[in-house]
Amino acid sequence: MRRPLTALLALASLAPIASAKEGAGADYRIDWMTSGQREVTRRLEEQPLTGRARNVILFIGDGMGISTITAARILEGQLRGESGEDNALSFEQLPYLALSKTYSNNQQVSDSAPTATAMVTGVKANDGAISVDSGLDRDETDLEVVTRHALPTLLEQAEARGMATGIVTTARITHATPAVNYAHIGNRDWETDRLLPTGATVRDIAAQLVEAQRRYGIEVVMGGGRAMFLPAGDADPEYPGRSGTRLDGRRLHEEWVAARPESAYVWNKAGFNAIDGDQTRHLLGLFEPSHMLYEEDRAAGSEPSLAEMTGKALDILERSEQGYYLMVEAGRVDHAHHAGNAFRALKDSIALSDAVRAALSRVDLRDTLVIVTADHSHVFTIAGYPERGNPILGLARQPGNTAPQLALDGRPYTTLGYANGRGYSRLATGGDTRYGVPPAPGRHLEPDWTNETEDEGYHQEALVPLESETHGGEDVAIYAGGPWSHLFRGVMEQHGIYHVIRHALGW
Repeated sequence: MRRPLTALLALASLAPIASAKEGAGADYRIDWMTSGQREVTRRLEEQPLTGRARNVILFIGDGMGISTITAARILEGQLRGESGEDNALSFEQLPYLALSKTYSNNQQVSDSAPTATAMVTGVKANDGAISVDSGLDRDETDLEVVTRHALPTLLEQAEARGMATGIVTTARITHATPAVNYAHIGNRDWETDRLLPTGATVRDIAAQLVEAQRRYGIEVVMGGGRAMFLPAGDADPEYPGRSGTRLDGRRLHEEWVAARPESAYVWNKAGFNAIDGDQTRHLLGLFEPSHMLYEEDRAAGSEPSLAEMTGKALDILERSEQGYYLMVEAGRVDHAHHAGNAFRALKDSIALSDAVRAALSRVDLRDTLVIVTADHSHVFTIAGYPERGNPILGLARQPGNTAPQLALDGRPYTTLGYANGRGYSRLATGGDTRYGVPPAPGRHLEPDWTNETEDEGYHQEALVPLESETHGGEDVAIYAGGPWSHLFRGVMEQHGIYHVIRHALGW
């Protein structure tokens, strides 16, 4: 379907009139007055859409704070040979914008479980909580007690109203953000029964997905986390040296398929490609034992991209006559930041932009509410006074200087850095790039490390040495287009996202 004029205008290029040349040291000859007036014209053409939303797509860049978006925008442009600063990611061209407060019920700087819970239940929860209220103790293992504190989610409410639903992530499907859609538990770490305390009657998160499938019939679930669904004695189909984690002997992927007719399970790209959205009503895809690969490490034939999974999900969900709800998470943005590896965090942010672009190319914003946001930020900074077009992953160089800026210790520094974390570390040969590398403390001691900072395995310097970089507590952005998207403006409480979605759906 074609988008309305307002949506097309919103997706028009916002870049200034092109300069004579791009890159560091470029002589930019730009008509700033004309490009500024173009901004005004675009906004004058925008008109709020107040019809009822039929569909909702909620995109979440896990840990994708504003500094991450800025750096990803620049990197995407530079990968095309441009200076990058005037580039725009796909979701930055949506017409409405707000800031979201990310604190949880008991945290000033939050983890993903309560922030994602806020977005899909409308309630601020405690640290580690998966769609349960703040009255539940994190270590509560009694099923009856947990059930009394369970919060209904957007997915559950959508299914109860006859809508189709889907969850797509590059993290384990049992990880905090995807899990808030279907699970209710006090401790986000209880992803498999092996991790439950002895005597617990509450179900682990993977088992709760099967229970939710029997109850609701979720149409699409795709991501990583195969090991959470396989018995400890079963070898992984892709990595024979690895096995499942379950102690109860259950093969949950088989139970998921058996729960509903016209269901399919896939675990690799070939199986994914073979799925016909017109023939499959329920799809479970588990493409790694743990998290999926970072975008930088994903080979074309190994796993589907986030954009490909989004497209496949829409193939199935669009068949619903009652509309659909879809959450899409770029979960590994967060993991790369925790490892202090800005390059992979930015590449996965660009992959989310590609997924949003894929969705916008096929939905009609007159009946589909599209939201792009983050659950929280990271302590990730863009600093120094680098000239325009300076490599965003490189050393900071001021305009007109070929030599990098020097710190008080006489050594250069990078534009990108972290307030805490692992610090500098080269990627060891044969290292597992999916899970990062061990930290190496201190400043780099070699006199010239210009090329190393742009290496894919470089870990930006950090002020406070920690095993893992932490989340940041500042507000994150909400980008939106479609019915009632104009309600996203100003500074909002994060749980307000849920309430705007309900209003747009006419619930």
